Amino acid sequence: MARKNVCNYFVMLEKLVSYSCEAAQNLRKMFDNFDVNLLSQNMDYIHKIEHEADIEKHNMIHRLMKEFITPIEREDIILLAQEIDEITDNIEDVLLRVHMFHIQKLRSEALKFAAIVEACCNALEVTMKELHGFRRSAKIQESIIEINRLEEEGDRLYVEAMRNLYGSSRDPLEIMTWSETFNRLEKCCDACEHAADVVESIILKNS
Repeated sequence: MARKNVCNYFVMLEKLVSYSCEAAQNLRKMFDNFDVNLLSQNMDYIHKIEHEADIEKHNMIHRLMKEFITPIEREDIILLAQEIDEITDNIEDVLLRVHMFHIQKLRSEALKFAAIVEACCNALEVTMKELHGFRRSAKIQESIIEINRLEEEGDRLYVEAMRNLYGSSRDPLEIMTWSETFNRLEKCCDACEHAADVVESIILKNS
């Protein structure tokens, strides 16, 4: 019975990341084929993903409250679940800002950012799939390093995007709009790195 519980928690965490990956993939596709007329429909779809992820997280935490023995410390499971949930929330927030600010045309950096966010989520998914057997895994450290690399790439893109924005626009509303949107895109990358940091902490504590 204990082995079943161990598998279930890791599977639940993998499931949470799959929602982040699905949201990131859809954000990237929406940006690559941006259509203002489909924005409301796209928002509903991303919100559905985010809502399902919330239900999955709450179910996992509810189960944790009843468990006597867990495969890793319950506080680490909860923290990791929260960090993963933050990724999905931030992805939804990106699209929400595009809607709120009535953005009609995307800047080129936004498309690059969406691709980086998707790559970060995919790398985190690899990390989570390897977590249950981290002592034998040759991939988990590689995937964590890749997340860190992508987050740094996101940082560089953020600086470049903000510099280009302030250098090309004198419209205060446009500057405010895109500053906030780029900030939210960067937070998606940061959230992936935060989740990877929790995984590293778990590995250290259990090695």
